[in-house]
Amino acid sequence: MAETTATTPRPAPAATGDARPLSATTAQPSAPQRATRLALLDGLRLLAAVGVILYHYTAWHHGNWGIEPAKAAWPYLSRVTVFGNMGVQLFFVISGFVILLSAYGKRPAQFIGSRIGRLFPAYWVAVLATGVLIFFIWPTMGQRLSFSDWAVNLTMMQAGFGIPHVDGVYWTLWAEMRFYGLVLVLMMLGWVTRRRLLAFAAIWPLVGFLAPMIPSNFIRQALVPEHAALFAGGMCLFLIYRFGHTPTRWAVLGLNVVQAAWLTGRTGSAEAMDLVGYAVPEQTYWLIVAGVFAVIAVLVLTPLRRVNMPGLALAGALTYPIYLLHEIWGWWIIHQLSGHLPRPVILAITLAVVGIAAYLVYRWVEQTVGRRLGKGVTALVDAVVALRGPARDFADRMQKSGSRRRPAARVVPHNTGGITRGL
Repeated sequence: MAETTATTPRPAPAATGDARPLSATTAQPSAPQRATRLALLDGLRLLAAVGVILYHYTAWHHGNWGIEPAKAAWPYLSRVTVFGNMGVQLFFVISGFVILLSAYGKRPAQFIGSRIGRLFPAYWVAVLATGVLIFFIWPTMGQRLSFSDWAVNLTMMQAGFGIPHVDGVYWTLWAEMRFYGLVLVLMMLGWVTRRRLLAFAAIWPLVGFLAPMIPSNFIRQALVPEHAALFAGGMCLFLIYRFGHTPTRWAVLGLNVVQAAWLTGRTGSAEAMDLVGYAVPEQTYWLIVAGVFAVIAVLVLTPLRRVNMPGLALAGALTYPIYLLHEIWGWWIIHQLSGHLPRPVILAITLAVVGIAAYLVYRWVEQTVGRRLGKGVTALVDAVVALRGPARDFADRMQKSGSRRRPAARVVPHNTGGITRGL
């Protein structure tokens, strides 16, 4: 859900060659291409966020409505919103598509800057605001956390250190960050090309199945095995969108759809029972995942990609801050108002407050701090990379100079050890 807004060059004609990498470190397009905004994808992202919000408010097991669990307060609506958590699956597929748009034609420094500028300012605000709530206003929600946990959460890397999340929804950001790291590695290796990306999208999820047998926890974490097929499927959609239809690309996409559906069926069915209390067959989630891929494919591979309507860009921009802010602050509002107003009114007020807060974060944090931070990080990484060349030349000169002045070593027997050494 942290992906950038969907803007990209117009798709090129179908091609199967691999002579030109996507990274700007090797080759640039011969001529500028007019940008096409995938506006409906922005709207779809907001719908996915609303689905997740309604899942947490009306289906997930909590007692903030004055009755426990939440599905008891919403016996009919919860039958639908139990599937709202599948918005996360949609986020991951869109991320696989959009992150390659961010990497296309960019230097690694630009990619790093854009990701940090996009992710962290709104996240810092959300972590600080949620921490204030659970430590000072609603301490029953923060009993399992310490102030040091709160501080580590500001890094967005807390899951890697075994530190609990200040807000449970942040778990998805850890998955996103690991995917971004893999894309960055591909960029730095010069492997962001059509064939190599397609091969990566085919092999990566398959290797993920072997993750439980890998002794290194670092490698297991880096593989993102539980969500790899969703990200990789999004990558396949990008390759088809950007370079055209080929049987191989569609075959790899199909392979990822099957893997993602199977994994989601196992986890989704278990979560529906454990976290909501509904028995949902795994096959239902197979259909949902297939539908997610189908909807995104229709929006980006058909003439619908050219459709635009007022407000869709803002909808896409609000998705990330809404997602970050909605859960615990929303529960607190529901908890405070329950018993005083009708539940539909409380739900409407909560959604409105979260939406307004998200807009303020977007307008005054992301639009100002985020852009400046992204540019600053890009410049910093470029400066560090630029220093490597002179430093390497200096080291080479010193090595050559030293080799000219140093006398040749004499090798003589060592009387006690029976070995030779230089004197």
